[in-house]
Amino acid sequence: MVSGWEAVVVEWDTIPELVRWSAARYADTEAVVDGRTRITYAELGTRVEHAAAACLASGVEAGDRVAVWAPNSLDWMVAALGAVTAGAVLVPLNTRFKGAEAADVLRRSGARLLFVTGTFLGTSYVASLRRAAGEGAPGAAPGRGPLPGLPALEEVVVLAEDAPCDFRTWKDFLAGGEGVGGAGVRRRAGELTGGAVSDIVYTSGTTGRPKGAVITHAQTLRAYAIWADLAGLRPTDRYLIVNPFFHTFGYKAGVIACLMRGATMVPQPVFNVETALANIAAERISVLPGPPTLHQSLLDHPARDAHDLSALRLVVTGAAVVPLRLVERLRGELGVGTVLTAYGLSEASGIVTMCRRGDDPSLIASSSGRAIPGTQVRVVDASGAPVPAGTPGEVLVRGFNVMRGYFQDDAATSQVISADGWLSTGDVGVLDPSGNLRITDRIKDMFIVGGFNAYPAEIEQLLGLHPDVREAAVIGVPDPRLGEVAKAFVVRRPGSPLTADDLIAWSRREMANYKVPRAVEFVRELPRNASGKVVKGVLRGRG
Repeated sequence: MVSGWEAVVVEWDTIPELVRWSAARYADTEAVVDGRTRITYAELGTRVEHAAAACLASGVEAGDRVAVWAPNSLDWMVAALGAVTAGAVLVPLNTRFKGAEAADVLRRSGARLLFVTGTFLGTSYVASLRRAAGEGAPGAAPGRGPLPGLPALEEVVVLAEDAPCDFRTWKDFLAGGEGVGGAGVRRRAGELTGGAVSDIVYTSGTTGRPKGAVITHAQTLRAYAIWADLAGLRPTDRYLIVNPFFHTFGYKAGVIACLMRGATMVPQPVFNVETALANIAAERISVLPGPPTLHQSLLDHPARDAHDLSALRLVVTGAAVVPLRLVERLRGELGVGTVLTAYGLSEASGIVTMCRRGDDPSLIASSSGRAIPGTQVRVVDASGAPVPAGTPGEVLVRGFNVMRGYFQDDAATSQVISADGWLSTGDVGVLDPSGNLRITDRIKDMFIVGGFNAYPAEIEQLLGLHPDVREAAVIGVPDPRLGEVAKAFVVRRPGSPLTADDLIAWSRREMANYKVPRAVEFVRELPRNASGKVVKGVLRGRG
């Protein structure tokens, strides 16, 4: 077992307090660059206060859940931070979700207010949500809000200039808060404590049923004060935030960490190599966290040398195997002074271990570093007994970063958090004698597609909705660009003419892109053990 009990000083009790502090401390520093829009920290603070006032005017109470379903942008930041300042609990929604997937999380969380983008990547999120939760949707009934299938959802705000008549535009929503003074916003924010819930991040488990990890203000602030300190984030840094805000890492290691250090945030809605290269050069980006595939794409792009990337000084990566060659190329070819790896999961506030500046490149490439301050990490066998260094086992973590539990799901919470506070991560790892953790496998069969966690059981459940699919089993298979992708083994219904191309095309319409199987193999039956469970090991041997 390894512990990280070094002292860490956190200057803020709540996220609203951090926002006000940063607006004063870094008032004239450029806070956000979003396209042609450039605002200072003082201006960001003002916008957040206006958004909080609008939330109060719309009836948001402390503890209400407020969801955001939109890509990385200044409006996402303002809406989210405004809601949290009004005492709400933030529920970020994955922008890769289809309407039914988003509606499911909105329903489970009981979200009262939703901020949603208009059209993104050619898809109308509003229309998608209407189809999933409007008239005729499962469970639809007359309710207070605009979507009968979501009776708790009282208001939908579209982060655009236009909105359907029963939704509100972002401009109209903000105007509604003009009668609420700053004193009212500060009074509501001042009622919050560090122990109040700040956000619920939904993540799928082995059953495929989304579960919401409940995290508090104090946990968030302490974890990302540590992250900013270990990474060496500076007030002069310019941070390209490609990691999506709906993910703990994008929002907290991005927005929250930058608020702490006064770094300039440059949100990028979707990863595109050409756009990233242009942003790095034009904005003199110095900090670029992201999965290994992101950095590999930058290094290998044929137009790389046409862009000035010399300002890059800090890269933090993880979520997949990090080749030593990648670390060496980032340092040698791009001159990146600090390359770090880290490991975390939503149930542990997004961060468990992290390398330290000055660690050897071979250690950075072969591990995810050591336990962060205030936490303990151990590796155990099937009986729960700790195993010696160098021996694989399940990774457990205990400390301030462990979630309060799954939202309204005590049974699932008790399955992963022991009576003495140890969180079972479901990951297999190895600790070296110095406490560095290397993740080697995933107990729950989860695999990672370009930095996104993909859960076989969830994909299998979705495939089962196809009328010609009798049953399906999914595994992760290697992919040179994304690390791993899904492969489905499918048993067709008798007489079905379903082809692999048909099923893949159907999947692209029905599920987030990273979940879509890239290959489909039809089989007469799935291999099962004596208890009737599918033997994934046999399928991997054929994968």
